[in-house]
Amino acid sequence: MTRLIIRHETRYRYERPVSFGPHRLLVRPRDSHAIRILDAALTFSPAGATRWVYDALGNCVCLFHPAGSSDELTIISELKIERYPAPLAPLAVSNPHTSTPIVYDRADRAVLDPFISPATEDPDGLLLDWLRRQAGGAYEPVLDFLLRLNNAIHFGFSYRERYEEGVQDPAYTMSVRSGACRDLAWMMVELLRRLGYAARFVTGYLYSPQAAERRGAGATHAWCEVFLPELGWMEFDPTNGLAESSELIPVAISRTPAEASPISGTIKGFPGAAQLTIHVDVRADATISQAA
Repeated sequence: MTRLIIRHETRYRYERPVSFGPHRLLVRPRDSHAIRILDAALTFSPAGATRWVYDALGNCVCLFHPAGSSDELTIISELKIERYPAPLAPLAVSNPHTSTPIVYDRADRAVLDPFISPATEDPDGLLLDWLRRQAGGAYEPVLDFLLRLNNAIHFGFSYRERYEEGVQDPAYTMSVRSGACRDLAWMMVELLRRLGYAARFVTGYLYSPQAAERRGAGATHAWCEVFLPELGWMEFDPTNGLAESSELIPVAISRTPAEASPISGTIKGFPGAAQLTIHVDVRADATISQAA
């Protein structure tokens, strides 16, 4: 178990004061058998009314409406969590449906269908052409294939920090062979859906004791989850070549990246020039000893 402290600060500065509409915040990690939230605090300036809800996918959402007007909006999330390791050990799975091609039973399929249909187009067939080159033999164990695909993206595509909003179209990421973590994760999701896998987009945080060695450390991070018979939802981070890693701290899951923005909202008025600053710090709690 590792106890972590997460500080996520988002600051908007405007040239002129504006008033604010509703904001939607996805900054609280998902409680699970792997993550326990010990303490959580949100600080706002200007202050405003808040309400907590769960969305259709079970994400914990804070609805926030800043009061008054200001030329600056600051949102600070401070968390203390316990993260339990989930090493990817060799697994003896007897279910033949965990061989390629993937097959889901009827009950699972009814729930998974929204995550199987691709959400983007591949007009020039770039995604399918690349997938054909990754194909293994018939009845290759699904986990072996997914690990191989994860590594193929990690080693075959360049990581590039992008500060502009939005996510690249997967076909574009394939054509330029580069992208930010969210671009590579979204491409992997859409690649797998074209093979009949249930896959979803995940946003959260990345903890690395050697932050400089991990792509995406020090900011919000994104990766892919895939549902496998007998194994459930499994995490794959093509940006860093990680699978089922305790370094990944999930906050939100979604069918598309547009639904997983950490902070979204509206302003009223004419802000003039605007500046967005985001800083994320994920570190071990120095006040306790850590057990392996």
